[in-house]
Amino acid sequence: MKKAKRIMIGAGCFVLLFISWIIVVNSKSPSEKQLELMRRAEEFTKDGIYIHAVPLLEEAAGYNAAHTLAAEEELKKAYLALINNRGMSRRYIDMLEKQMSRNDARPGVFAEAANYYLDISRIPEALTALRAGIEATGDEWLVSLYEGNRYAFAVNRTSYERVAAIHGSTVQVQSDGLWGIAASDGIIRIPCEYDRISTFSGDRAIVMRNGEIYAVDSNNNRVAMLHERSADFGNYADNRISFLIDGVWRRAMGDLQPGTVEFEQIGMYSGGYAAAKVNGKWGVIDTMSGWLISAEYDGIIMDELGRCYAQGAVFVRMNGAVFLFVGGRQVGNAYEDARPFSNEGYSAVKRGGKWGFIDANGTVTIDFIFDDALSFGQHLAAVKLDDLWGYISIYGQIAIEPEFLEAKSFSNGSAPVLTERGWQFITLLEYMGRPRL
Repeated sequence: MKKAKRIMIGAGCFVLLFISWIIVVNSKSPSEKQLELMRRAEEFTKDGIYIHAVPLLEEAAGYNAAHTLAAEEELKKAYLALINNRGMSRRYIDMLEKQMSRNDARPGVFAEAANYYLDISRIPEALTALRAGIEATGDEWLVSLYEGNRYAFAVNRTSYERVAAIHGSTVQVQSDGLWGIAASDGIIRIPCEYDRISTFSGDRAIVMRNGEIYAVDSNNNRVAMLHERSADFGNYADNRISFLIDGVWRRAMGDLQPGTVEFEQIGMYSGGYAAAKVNGKWGVIDTMSGWLISAEYDGIIMDELGRCYAQGAVFVRMNGAVFLFVGGRQVGNAYEDARPFSNEGYSAVKRGGKWGFIDANGTVTIDFIFDDALSFGQHLAAVKLDDLWGYISIYGQIAIEPEFLEAKSFSNGSAPVLTERGWQFITLLEYMGRPRL
């Protein structure tokens, strides 16, 4: 009996001590609990035993108290030490995303996330983190890091004999002597089986095959037929295309029924306007044949697709020089040559034998230092230095080193470039994984 009594008294004392410990522990504030947990975790981390430190630090980081951020930082270090363990990479990324989502997120956490993604070659995710950081904080360091990485690109393995400039999200491509339509990254959409093909617009392209001219949709189904005999046709945009019929050019809509208005020559519509020639002189017309710029000039500058108008600006040739017209009126001084504006960015112009860039007000934005150049597409412009082509940013800095035999403008994140394998497409990693049009 005495022995049993002693056992009961001992058990009672243990229970009282345990209850007292629970009371003491629970009486601690959240901040004190964090410090205790972090202290215990440190005993493991100093010996490299991170696997035992992680649950302690996760519990400490779970409190909303004074040492939460410090606990999170120690926890991220533990995750990184165990990054090759299953699930630790996901936990680390989840912690970064939690920190980046806070209203008071610091620039450093966005940079940390970007550098982690860069280290594992996940550049699109790195750029996404940097864009989010720039939007949230406006930090110049993040801007610099973003600019230094945003121009990384991948090369599509598909190659073609010839390609045109990208129009929106598609491009005309030639393989084995026949033409088709590819997406802007070079992936084929309409097979290369036509003798001629126009730009793709409004869910159709105009094609020529075995002497017949008709329209096809994105699934390569015939949707309209030209019944008049045409020797040639232009590119299709703004629901307008031109046909050379009996020696004169006449416009048609997507139904391929030519109108009666005649031109000696006519370009491709862009932004509702096209270059047109009548009575030996050039001007710019709208879709209803109204003249934005009267037909009284020696020429209108067009790109390879026949586009002349964007950002309200057009270049005209007159007496051996090129002039910028904005809103139908001349702006600035003369140039030796020019490339039409795209819908955004600067235009390439030539002066003193070299190419530079201007904005739509005629202000020089990048000096005349290039051997050749194309106008900006998105935030990049193709430029030629010596014998090779590369790309510059809107700040005039080399963004993609000159390494291509030829290059065309970017659109929808991609650009055609001529390599030793033929015409291929480069796509900025910034755009990879995004929905494509």
